[in-house]
Amino acid sequence: MNNFIYDIPVKVYFGEDQLQHLGEELSKFGKHVLLTYGGGSIKKIGLYDKVIAEIKKAGLEVVELSGIEPNPRIDSVRKGAQMCKDHKIDVLLAVGGGSTIDATKFMAAGACVDFDPWDFLNEKQASVEKALPIVTILTLAATGSEMDCGGVISNPETNDKIGRLDSKMLPKVSFLDPSNTFSVSPYQTACGSSDILSHIIEVYFNMNQDLYMLDCVMEGLMKTVIKYAPVAMREPDNYEARANLMWTSSWAINSFIDGGKRQAWSCHPMEHEVSAFYDITHGLGLAILTPRWMEYCLNEQMVSKYVQFGVNVFGINPNQEAMIIAKQAIAALSDFLFKTLGLKSSFTALGIDRTHFETMAEKSVKLGALKYAFVPLDKEDVLRIFEMCL
Repeated sequence: MNNFIYDIPVKVYFGEDQLQHLGEELSKFGKHVLLTYGGGSIKKIGLYDKVIAEIKKAGLEVVELSGIEPNPRIDSVRKGAQMCKDHKIDVLLAVGGGSTIDATKFMAAGACVDFDPWDFLNEKQASVEKALPIVTILTLAATGSEMDCGGVISNPETNDKIGRLDSKMLPKVSFLDPSNTFSVSPYQTACGSSDILSHIIEVYFNMNQDLYMLDCVMEGLMKTVIKYAPVAMREPDNYEARANLMWTSSWAINSFIDGGKRQAWSCHPMEHEVSAFYDITHGLGLAILTPRWMEYCLNEQMVSKYVQFGVNVFGINPNQEAMIIAKQAIAALSDFLFKTLGLKSSFTALGIDRTHFETMAEKSVKLGALKYAFVPLDKEDVLRIFEMCL
């Protein structure tokens, strides 16, 4: 069992009517606010007006950057970083889902340097010496970016999609109101739920001797998604369902469940390359990849983890041979993703063929440290998994 340090100093306001505290929290960092958001859905649901009202009530000055893309682009980061410099921004307020928050993190870091923010992510891996403070208002339960220090940015010019963690980019305050996710479509709810599950699975499938307590927590988190995602899809304004998904999303990736684990993630590096080339929804790509990765990695040495997963998460009969339980567990996860959530089950269904497989597999291995994964993977392994997804 590895030693570890756990330090997540994010102040969370959870629940309805918490925006009354927004002005006081922003004011702690200064007078000039950069408000970032995506395609304008926050205006349709009335959230934008509430946010602006609270900012004005506190006597703060606001500059806006809208149009941040799903799979956020480095050009948006560059624009935001420059706006911070031009307008002497003190604090950034990200209102949206993971894409908006991820981009805002790198804007906050980019505002403090005189080089291209892409250098934080490319082979230069420039140091994040500091970042402007970030406050978030979450509108989609998926990435957990509101409570972690990471972000993933795309560069369409190079077909790269790269992630980076740094504690200096951790949000200072996050507002989590489940009612702000009522307008999320069934499709995006399904994709977000797949993303949450993947964050947990990437940590849970680990053969190290770790804290039993954390396995129990992870199983509980996965069961929560399995229970409430279909409810939220059927009843979009079901507060209980949305609240459970939102809080599970945060705790799936805020490092608590890591418990000192050292292994690299498997499916995320592969999916990043798929969406870098094809710009698909991240959670959808993970849904297609994860059961195939599980099937590919199943062997006698690893089967006990599959059994634990199948019995404790899906309630599979434990009085069977281990391999049978393991295969039933993979089938149960597939049924949940593709039948219950209704997500597309193959690359072919998305119009993805073998054209870029070689390059995608090579980048997955180069950028993802897959040799340190649950089952170590090389380029040929990744190619086989991609083939299984067709």
